[in-house]
Amino acid sequence: MPRSTSSNHPSLILDEQDEEDGIGSPSLFMNPPSPLATRRLHSARTSDLDLRSRIPSRLHIDENSSLLAHQDGASRNYTSEPNTSIPRFSRRHSAAGSFRQPKNHSRSSSWGVRLASAVGSSWRPNEGGLSESKASIFTDERVWYDQFTSTDWVHDSIADNFRVRDLRSRKDLRGRIYSWLDGAQGWILVAIIGCLTACVAYFVDVTETSIFDIKEGYCSDGWYFSKVKCCFREESCPSWRSWGDAMEFTGMEKRWTDFGAYVFFVLLFSLSSCFLTLTTKTVIPSSFSLLTLDENLGAHHHGDVAQPNGERRKTGLGPTESLTNAQKPSTMIYYPAAGSGVAEVKVILSGFVVHGYLGVKTLVVKTLALVLSVASGLSLGKEGPYVHIATCIGNIACRMFPKYNHNDGKRREVLSASAASGVAVAFGAPIGGVLFSLEEVSYYFPPKTLFRTFFCCIAAALSLKFLNPYGTGKIVIFEVRYLTDWRFFEMAIFILLGVLGGALGALFIKASGIWARTFRRIPVIKSWPVLEVTLVALITGFVSYWNKYTKLAVTELLFELASPCVDDDSSGMCPHDSAEVLGIIRYLCIAFVIKSLLTTITFGIKVPAGIYVPSMVVGGLLGRIVGHAVQYLVLTYPDASIFGSCPKGGSLETCVTPGVYALVAAGATMCGVTRLSVTLAVILFELTGSLDHVLPFSLSVLVAKWTADAIEPLSIYDLLTEMNSYPFLDNKVRPVFTTELGDITHRARSERIIDISASPLVSAQSLRRKLEYLHGAGEIDGGLPVVRNGVLVGLIPAPDLEFALDKLEDEEQALCLMATNITWHDAEEDQPGYDPTDFTPYIDPAPVALDIHSPMDLVYQCFVKLGLRYICVLREGLYTGLIHKKMFVKYIKELEEAGKR
Repeated sequence: MPRSTSSNHPSLILDEQDEEDGIGSPSLFMNPPSPLATRRLHSARTSDLDLRSRIPSRLHIDENSSLLAHQDGASRNYTSEPNTSIPRFSRRHSAAGSFRQPKNHSRSSSWGVRLASAVGSSWRPNEGGLSESKASIFTDERVWYDQFTSTDWVHDSIADNFRVRDLRSRKDLRGRIYSWLDGAQGWILVAIIGCLTACVAYFVDVTETSIFDIKEGYCSDGWYFSKVKCCFREESCPSWRSWGDAMEFTGMEKRWTDFGAYVFFVLLFSLSSCFLTLTTKTVIPSSFSLLTLDENLGAHHHGDVAQPNGERRKTGLGPTESLTNAQKPSTMIYYPAAGSGVAEVKVILSGFVVHGYLGVKTLVVKTLALVLSVASGLSLGKEGPYVHIATCIGNIACRMFPKYNHNDGKRREVLSASAASGVAVAFGAPIGGVLFSLEEVSYYFPPKTLFRTFFCCIAAALSLKFLNPYGTGKIVIFEVRYLTDWRFFEMAIFILLGVLGGALGALFIKASGIWARTFRRIPVIKSWPVLEVTLVALITGFVSYWNKYTKLAVTELLFELASPCVDDDSSGMCPHDSAEVLGIIRYLCIAFVIKSLLTTITFGIKVPAGIYVPSMVVGGLLGRIVGHAVQYLVLTYPDASIFGSCPKGGSLETCVTPGVYALVAAGATMCGVTRLSVTLAVILFELTGSLDHVLPFSLSVLVAKWTADAIEPLSIYDLLTEMNSYPFLDNKVRPVFTTELGDITHRARSERIIDISASPLVSAQSLRRKLEYLHGAGEIDGGLPVVRNGVLVGLIPAPDLEFALDKLEDEEQALCLMATNITWHDAEEDQPGYDPTDFTPYIDPAPVALDIHSPMDLVYQCFVKLGLRYICVLREGLYTGLIHKKMFVKYIKELEEAGKR
């Protein structure tokens, strides 16, 4: 796991009792295995006074920055959009250039240094001996995570535990105040995130509602007024003018002018949203490519070599092949503002690092593009992107508090709460938001995070309720209320709707996969995303205009489908006799077919687009059709025994309410698409507020999930994760293993180990070549085991090794110390600074290791439960190999593919 330069000496932040004693700082000795290795080890950390004098007065951090700045205060920024493979800077005295973009490496602005500076007390080391001092390696915050690497959960967790221990060791009033403020930071942070998420949701709701109706006309009192506000409580509305009235062309009917204007604005808004989305284009150089996993992210596969049996094998660097002779992989391209972002948020919360995906630029661009994409009338929703937007807000807000900004594990706890607040404002369901985070996106969800997530969702929902975006007191437009209870005979119909909805959702996933693998693989479509958006916008405009239901916004259409009939209803879905029922069914069937096709081809285009409400609308249309069909049967056969519980006379909805059927089928279809279960049942309850209908909602969701799992095992987010080849290790579905660890362990090569059997002094050039070999294999977050006489004595992470090599002044001649047997002694006050060639502080002396005969279930549990990056493999106590997390994920995927054959 990543190590800091404080690996073999005490932490800066120590107990209050130690600070008051004022004992001097320690120094280090090493027991060398050979006379050539005899040298004095110096502390890699400067004195407290030096650190205070070197703390930057102002450190600018944005989403393009690494976790740390340069040690001398000068920042070396990482760009989230590296459109060239040439490094941003050159290493002086380096034998070979880096494979990765430069990172920031400062330790001077850590939380502990600032706290020590604020307290102003002297400090001395712990008296707990060597074991206590070695534990202090985790208190240093010199940890960075590069692009497309995995979070080291173990290191982050231990680092935070030591931070809390040192903070709570103070027993005076000042220490108690610091401890209380530290505990309050999480609550303050999630409250801010909830309020900001509600503000962004208010902006999107109000803006898209105002410009959505521009496709049909404008308000003479103000172009920014929607049709509802322009004609508020007016039967005839002279202030609202259609484009046919405003622009009269000789020889052309008004309806054709309106049709042309409608298609024009659909195309205009769609393309504007697409162009905004394309500004977030991120090009990952070939140096980030992972040859251990087919992580294409929309790029072509590379490095494949045909085999005699017709299969293709991924190639890598040979043991004697130089990087310059290796086949260079192609770049990877992705657009952070496109799609819903839920799948990517799920992968990020599992510990996968994607720089820039949750940054300020992504937040601003996705918010503006979402307004335009929803206003265009395409068959997409804003609820999914709300999750991504809320997570962006949470990631940016974490910069206010260093304990979240400098610790990726703690940051992800806040991001889980942020994602939940996105669902809370999307559906007006704070409890559903908590369950969504727990059931769908979160990978690590401790009990403390549960309560804070609930608080964040409540803050978001209350803030949006106060802002009142629709002027009706509702958080979302499709809140409905049912006054009548359901009948017993309807239970069988609800089960049928669950089956139909689950099957419809599973078929949608299959259709989306086929569409992505066929149409979107056409070279011109793949190279020009704008062309696909143009085609989808034209089809949507030409087809949707002629059906009044498909022309509505998806949220408004869902409200119309789920609403019970009232006396002054103008939706056209409230029949007065059986003849009108059949006409409504025919009209709804047309809308159902159109919406199903449009939703399938729209999902995945390069605009912000959610799938929650569009899938609910398709299911709602199906449910409303079934509801009216049952209503027709009740009207045709009123004396049938099955309808004996229905009251005689009254309105058509005294026995059957088609709106209930629509919402039941809407939930079942959304369950079939997303595989949400408890979350969805609670969301439907919060939308209706009806305890009477909790049972139908829950039953249909259960049946829908069973049906969808039987037809298509993958949810829509699993499909996206699989198609993008994200290294996501699912912790909810455990594979069935029939092998052991040795079956996937490759023989250890000399390029992948550091052998100190002869001497602990290793040339820097040799270490650089080993590092380049790891980078060439895509293991930029891998590690090099340190071996003595075949015995594993430590491991140095690749990022830490590169950091140490970059600090050498003369890399060509330098010999680096890679020892692990350290003793401690008191240091003299005039001891010189640390030796940059001493790499001992970066070595992890106790990496996690398993025997080669360990069952694969144990390996799976170690990666999932502990969050490890890699596991060392031993045979009879001797080192024999290393398993990286990405390699294990690849093995899991191959296992799943083999099971499908």
